[in-house]
Amino acid sequence: MAHPKRRHSHARSAKRLTHYKIAVPLLVECKQCRKLKPAHMICPFCGYYASREVVKVEFDKKDKKKAS
Repeated sequence: MAHPKRRHSHARSAKRLTHYKIAVPLLVECKQCRKLKPAHMICPFCGYYASREVVKVEFDKKDKKKAS
């Protein structure tokens, strides 16, 4: 295998790594409750996925006021 004859500087190494970014998760609006949720996942607020109730979500009295 080939080996570099001279050492690369820190700036040169950093330039090679600049284009790597962590992607922001895509959020879409839920069709039932109109809140933002991750795409292709069950809505954590209402429990619906693809216009069908998949999980029954229960709220406490305190949580219900915040969700409304």
